Amino acid sequence: MVDFLAENNLCGQAVLRIVSRGNAIIAELLRLSEFIPAVFRLKDKSDQQKYGDIICDFSYFKGPEYYDSKLEAKPDLQDLDDEFRENNLEILSRFYLAFESVHKYIVDLIRYLDDLYEGVYIQQTLETVLLNEDGKQLLCEALYLYGVMLLVIDQKMEGEVRERMLVSYYRYSAARSSADSNLDDICKLLRSTGYSSQSGAKRPANYPESYFQRVPISSTFISMVIGRLRSDDIYNQVSAYPLPEHRSTALANQAAMLYVCLYFIPSILQTQQAKMREIVDKYFPDNWVISVYMGITVNLVEAWEPYKAAKIALNYTLDSANIREQSRYDSANIREPQIQQLLKEGFLREEIILDNVPKLLNCLRDCNVSIRWLMLHTADSAYDPNNKRLRQIKDQVINDSKYNPKILFQVLLDTAQFEFTLKEMFKKMLSEKQLKWESYRAEGSERMTELAEVFSGVKPLTRVEKNENLQAWFREISKQIESLNYEDSTAAGRKTVQLIQALVEVQEFHQLESNLQVCQFLADTRKFLHQMIRTINIKEEVLITMQIVGDLSYAWQIIDSFTSIMQESIRVNPSMVTKLRATFLKLASALDLPLLRINQANSPDLLSVSQFYSGELVTYVRKVLQIIPESMFTSLAKIIKLQIHAIMEVPTRLDKDKLKDYAQLGARYEVAKLTHAISIFTEGILMMKTTLVGIIKVDPKQLLEDGIRKELVRRVAYALHKGLIFNPKAKTSELMPKLKEMAATMDGFYRAFEYIQDYVSIYGLKIWQEEVSRIINYNVEQECNSFLRTKIQDWQSVYQSTHIPIPKFPAVDESATFIGRLCREILRITDPKATCYMDQLNTWYDLKTHQEVTNNRLFSEIQDTLGTFGLNGLDRLLCFMMVKELQNFLSVFQKTILRDKAMVDVFKAMLSAVNPVKGIVANASKGYANAVAKTQRIWGPYLESIMKVGQMQILRQQIANELNYSCKFDSKHLAAALENLNKSVAPSERMLVHAYYYDRMIHSGENKYLIHCQFCRFSYLQRMTCRKATDPVDWSPLVLGLLTLLKQFHSRYTEQFLALIGQFIRSVMEQCTSQKIPDMPSDVVGALMFLEDYVRYTKLPRKVAEAHVPSFIFDEFRTVL
Repeated sequence: MVDFLAENNLCGQAVLRIVSRGNAIIAELLRLSEFIPAVFRLKDKSDQQKYGDIICDFSYFKGPEYYDSKLEAKPDLQDLDDEFRENNLEILSRFYLAFESVHKYIVDLIRYLDDLYEGVYIQQTLETVLLNEDGKQLLCEALYLYGVMLLVIDQKMEGEVRERMLVSYYRYSAARSSADSNLDDICKLLRSTGYSSQSGAKRPANYPESYFQRVPISSTFISMVIGRLRSDDIYNQVSAYPLPEHRSTALANQAAMLYVCLYFIPSILQTQQAKMREIVDKYFPDNWVISVYMGITVNLVEAWEPYKAAKIALNYTLDSANIREQSRYDSANIREPQIQQLLKEGFLREEIILDNVPKLLNCLRDCNVSIRWLMLHTADSAYDPNNKRLRQIKDQVINDSKYNPKILFQVLLDTAQFEFTLKEMFKKMLSEKQLKWESYRAEGSERMTELAEVFSGVKPLTRVEKNENLQAWFREISKQIESLNYEDSTAAGRKTVQLIQALVEVQEFHQLESNLQVCQFLADTRKFLHQMIRTINIKEEVLITMQIVGDLSYAWQIIDSFTSIMQESIRVNPSMVTKLRATFLKLASALDLPLLRINQANSPDLLSVSQFYSGELVTYVRKVLQIIPESMFTSLAKIIKLQIHAIMEVPTRLDKDKLKDYAQLGARYEVAKLTHAISIFTEGILMMKTTLVGIIKVDPKQLLEDGIRKELVRRVAYALHKGLIFNPKAKTSELMPKLKEMAATMDGFYRAFEYIQDYVSIYGLKIWQEEVSRIINYNVEQECNSFLRTKIQDWQSVYQSTHIPIPKFPAVDESATFIGRLCREILRITDPKATCYMDQLNTWYDLKTHQEVTNNRLFSEIQDTLGTFGLNGLDRLLCFMMVKELQNFLSVFQKTILRDKAMVDVFKAMLSAVNPVKGIVANASKGYANAVAKTQRIWGPYLESIMKVGQMQILRQQIANELNYSCKFDSKHLAAALENLNKSVAPSERMLVHAYYYDRMIHSGENKYLIHCQFCRFSYLQRMTCRKATDPVDWSPLVLGLLTLLKQFHSRYTEQFLALIGQFIRSVMEQCTSQKIPDMPSDVVGALMFLEDYVRYTKLPRKVAEAHVPSFIFDEFRTVL
C-alpha cells in the first residue's frame, strides 16, 4: 500500500496540509495576542469617553443606522473615526485574517470529511484512514487543533475585545468576505462566550461545549476520533517508557488531545461514567494538571467540576492517599538523584555508556517524569487561589513532597546537563560507528594472522612448538573475522559471539594458558570482538528515546516561575550560565511539537512559525541573563560614587609627604574589587558558547551587549522621566536647576560607560550614542503622535526594539513624554504675554519685574544634558506645534471672517477704499482707525496664534545657533565641509524646508488686509511692549510669527501685504505733510520697523522694502530713532 504521507497520496497530503495550517494558525494567534491595541479594551475612563461612540460590540449589528447617524451628526466624531481607522486598519486586517483562517480551517476539515464519505479519495474511507497509523494521528490532531484554536482565542483575546475588533473591521474595510468564509460566519463563531481569563472570574454555563458546537462537525467522526484516543497508543510512546509507573507520562500528549476532544461530545463527560472511569484510569490515574498545547496548563479538578461523570471518575485520583503516595514517589526521585554521580568529571566514558545504556535511560526517565509531575502539580498558574478545594490539594502536594523549588530547579539543571552530554557523546559515537567497528575488525583479524604465523614454527617466539592444526585454525578464524559484514549487523553480531566463544574454548582445550603472550593475543582479540558487539549496538533509537523522554514543552510557560531562582544562582555564581545553556536547549525541544507537521507538509509557514517560537525562547533567555547587566550596573553605580566622592584626583606634581593621603588604598581596593566582579559577570555569560536556539543563533557576546544596552536604556529612560518633571506653579522656574542636575546624572552614566568598556570588551561610546539617540528620538516620535492623524505605533517605530525595549511611562501632565514636558516648560517661561525677548542679547525678560528669565545659556544646558539628539528632537517637536498652531489660526480665520457675512462686507468695503494699492488712501488716519475699530473682536485669538508661532521660531533659531556652534567646536572639519557644500549648491536648493505640511490650507487674500491694521497699536518709544499695559505684545515673536504665516502661502500674498504696508506708510505720511505735523506718527514708525526687521530676518535686499516705501522716508525714520 502507498505510504499515507507520500506526495502522490492525495488523501494523506490533504489532511496533512490542514493539520500543518492548524499549527501555523495557533502560532499566529499567539503572536497577535501580544499586539491587541489597548484602546479596544476600553479600560480607562478617558478611552471610554473618547472612543465609546466609535468602538461598538455586536450590538452594532442590531441597528447600524443608529450608530452611523450618530457619527454623521457630529463632525468631530467623524474626524476621530477617520483618524482611528487610519491608525488601526492595518492591525485589524491582520486580526481579521487570523480569525478568518480559523473558520476556513474548520470548513476545510468538514469538506475533507465529506470527501472521504463521498468516496472522492479512491479506496479511502474514514475507517481506513483511522486504521492507518499516520492517518489516525492526523485526524485526531485535526480535531484537537481546532479545539485548541478556540481555547487560545478565548484565553488570549477577551470576547468583548474580539467583537469590537470585528465590528471595527466591518465598518472600516471594503473586503469583507472570501470564497469560503464571510464575516457573518466568523462573527457567529467568535462572538463573546462570556469567559474571562481573570482570576476568580465565574465560568459561563455550558462552557466550552456550546462554543465548540457553533460550527457543527460530524458526530461519527468525533466519536471515532475519541474512540481511537481512548483505546490506542497512537504515537507508540509506551515503548519509550517501559515502566508501568511512567505510563501516564508516556500518554500525556494523547491525554491532552483527549481532554480537548471530549468537549465536542460533552455527554461523555456528563453521563457516561464507565467511559470516564476508563479514561481516568488509563490517562489520569496519578495526575490532574495537564499541558494542553505549548505549556497552556489546565487543572482537571476545576475544568471537570460541572460534569458529573468526569468529576466522579477523577475523585479516585484525588484521593488523599493517592496524592500522598504520588507526591512521595516523585519527591524521592528528586531528592536522591543518581544524576549528580553520573555528572562527575570523567565518569561518562564511552565504555560506561555502551555497557549501561538501559540504566542511563531509566535514570533519565525517572528524573524527567518526576520533574514533570512536580512542576505541573505545584505551578501557581494551575490553581485558582479563590478555589478552596484547589488550595487544599496544592497544599497537600507541597507538604507531602516537601517541595523546594530550588532543589527541583537544581535537578532540572543536572538532568538537562546530563541529557546534553549524553546526546553529544552518543551522536559522536553514532557518526564514528562504522569506522570504529571496521578498525576493531582489522585489529582482531591481524592478531589471529600473527598467532597463525607463531604456530607455523617459522616466526621465533619463545618455546612455541610448530602446530599445523592451530596454525590453520587461527588462519580460519582470521578469515571469519575479516568476513564479518557491517551492513548485516544481526548476522555479524551472532557470528561475533560464536567467535568469542571459540577463542575461549581454544585457550582451554589446547592448554595455551601456559604461554602468556599467546594468552594476551587471545584476550586482545576477544576484547576487540566485544567492542565490535558494543559498537554495532549503538542505535539511533536511543537518541529518539532520549528526545521523547526529555520533552519539556509542558514547561513552555511555567518555567517563568523559576526565573528568579535562575537569576539568583547566576548572580552568586556567573559560571552557572553554562548549565543553563543545556536547560535552554532542552526547552528548545518543545519546538518539535508545532513544527513537525508544518515541516512534513513542506509548508511556507515553517519559517515564520519557527521564528515566532524561537524568538519567544530567545526573549526568555535574554530575560534570565539580564541579571548579569543589572548586577554590573549596580556595581558600576558604586564605582562611580567612589570615583566622584571618595577618590581624589592625583595632581601632576605631588609632594612626597602627601603621597599617603592620595593613595587612598581602601577606596581603591573597593573599586578594584567591584571592577573584578564586573569582569567575572562578563566572563560568566561569555562561557555560554554560540548556541542555536530553534532557528535563531544566540551569540553570547551579542547577548551581553544587548543586555548592557537594555539595562542602560532602562536606567537612562527612567532618569530622564523622573528628572524632567516640572511644577508649573513654582514661583521661580525649576528648568535650569533640573537641567543641571540631569546633566550631572547623564555625565555619571557616560563616565561609568567609559570606565567599563575595556573590562567587558564593548564599544562604550558607540553604544552610548546609539542608545541615547534612540531613547530621545523615540520619545520625540511618541510626543509628535499627538499631532498626527496616523499615529506611529510601537511595532511600527524604527526606534523601538523587541530585544532592547524603550520603556513607556504613564503621562504626568498633558505631555506624553519628558521631551514634551521640557518643551512646554520652555514655552511657558518664554511666553510672549509674560516676557519680552531682546534679540540683540538673546535674552528673555519678565514684563512686570524686568528681571532676566532665561537666555541662550538654556540651550547650551540642554546640549549638555540631551546632546544634539535632544536639541534636534526639540526642534522637530516645535515644528509640529507650529503646524498645529497655524492650523488653529486658519480654523479661527475661517470661523471669524470667511463665514461671517458682516465681516466679509467690512473687508470688501476696505478693499474698495484702498484700491489701487499703488495710490494714496484719502483721509488715512480716519480710514485705518475705523477699520481697526470694526474688526476689534478678531484681534485677540488672531494675535495670540501669530505670537505663539513667532515664539517657537525664536526658540528654533536659538536651537539652530547652539547646534551650529557645537558643530563647529566639536567637529570643525565636518562643519567646514558641510558649509562648503551648502555654498556650492544653487541658492534655491539651499533652503532647508521642513516637511511638516498640513492637509488643508486656505489660500485667500482677505486675511492680508487685516495684518497691517495691527501696526496702529505699536509705539516706537516702547519697542518691546504695547502702549496699553493690559495689552502686552512682544515685538520679535509678532514679526517672526507674521513672516512664518506669510511663508505658508504663495509669494504674491507677501507682495500684496508689503504693498498694503507701504500704502499705509505713504498715506499717513502724506496726511501728516499736508496737515504740517512735524513728528512721524508712532504707527508709521512701527510699520517701518516691521519692514526693516522683515528684510533682516528674511535676508532679502533692502530694495524689496524700498519698492513700496520711498527711501527718504526710511532716512527720516532713522533720524527719529
